[in-house]
Amino acid sequence: MDFEITQFASRLIIFLIVLLLSISIHEAGHAWMSYKFGDDTAYLLGRVTLNPIAHTDPIGTLLLPIIGFISVASGGISLIGWGKPCPVNPRNWANYKVANFWVSIAGVLGNLILIVTAFVLIKAFVAFNLIQLSDLDSSNPIGMFLKSLLLMNVSLFVFNLLPFPPLDGSKILQNFLPESVNPVFEMLEQYGFLVLFALVAMGFTRVIMDPVFDVVVYFVNL
Repeated sequence: MDFEITQFASRLIIFLIVLLLSISIHEAGHAWMSYKFGDDTAYLLGRVTLNPIAHTDPIGTLLLPIIGFISVASGGISLIGWGKPCPVNPRNWANYKVANFWVSIAGVLGNLILIVTAFVLIKAFVAFNLIQLSDLDSSNPIGMFLKSLLLMNVSLFVFNLLPFPPLDGSKILQNFLPESVNPVFEMLEQYGFLVLFALVAMGFTRVIMDPVFDVVVYFVNL
C-alpha cells in the first residue's frame, strides 16, 4: 500500500511539473510573439517568461488538473485545464491579420517544440541504453517524465488547434474566413468553455486524441 501511494504521488508530482512547464511555454509563446508584433501588454505584466507562477491559474492549472489526474487514475474522465490567459491588445499590432495568426499559433508551436524535444530525448536515451522503452510505462522517473512530456504536449497541441472558441484553433481559423463571421465567433466565445466541457464529458475529444496518440506511440516504438 505504501509503495502504491508513493508511486501515485511520484506520478502526480511529475504530471504537475510537466503541466506547469508545458503551459508556461504555451502562454509565454503568445506573450513573446505579441511583443514582437509591437504589443507590450503581456511583456509589461511579466508574461514573457517561463516562470510558471506568471502563467498559473489556481483553478485551471492546479485544481482541475489534479482532480482530473485522480479521476483518470480511478477510471473516470479527465478534465480541462488551462493557464492564465495571456493579455494582448490587437490595436498595438502593426498588421492585424499577420499578427493575429502568429500570436494565436505561437502557443501550440511551443508545445510542438516540447513534443520534438521529448521524442528526441526518448530515442537518444534508448539508443544509449540509459532507459528502456518499457521504462516509459514503469515507475522509472526519467521514463515517466519523458512519456508525460511527450503525451501531454501532444494533447495540448491537438486540443488547442480544435476550432472551438476560445481555443487557439478558432482564432487561427478566423484569419482565413471573411470578417462577416467575426460576430459569430464572438458570440460562441461566451459559451466556449461550456461547449468544451460538454465535448470532453461526451468523449468527443478522445475520439480525436486516441488516433493521434496511437501514431505517436507507434513512432516511439520504431
